[in-house]
Amino acid sequence: MTFEQVFNRILLFMNRNPSGNYRLMVGTDSQVHCKQTVFITGIVIQNEGKGAWACIRKGIIPRRMLHLHERISYETSLTEETVSMFTSERKNQMIDIVLPYIYHGATFIMEGHLDIGAGKRNKTREFVNEMVSRLESIGVEPKIKPDAFVASSYANRYTR
Repeated sequence: MTFEQVFNRILLFMNRNPSGNYRLMVGTDSQVHCKQTVFITGIVIQNEGKGAWACIRKGIIPRRMLHLHERISYETSLTEETVSMFTSERKNQMIDIVLPYIYHGATFIMEGHLDIGAGKRNKTREFVNEMVSRLESIGVEPKIKPDAFVASSYANRYTR
């Protein structure tokens, strides 16, 4: 699908129930294979408690990316790139769907999911501040493990 088709699917999903509580989530995960590194970016629109629509974008780097910081940084870059496709005009189109229903509890939020965690035993903990700051700087609410399920669960499923 083109990004335009993906965006139109998101609008269609939101228009089915404009008074919903929507979370647009973007996250990337990677897996190092024998001769390449596979990156999957997931885009998920969720109407909390009432379902979701999702798709993935696959990218392959034809080498083994063994340095963790390089891989995490590239995952974040792919998430940032996808988020940037949701221009102000596109975000306003999504907000315009729920806006008439705000006083009835409708909501819209956009999140960037990072496949990193702050736990003591997590090898990625030293990158949390850097990656979170990157997402905050582009106006997206960052989520890390265990709240970053689009990256750590949904996208992860397709990297194997």
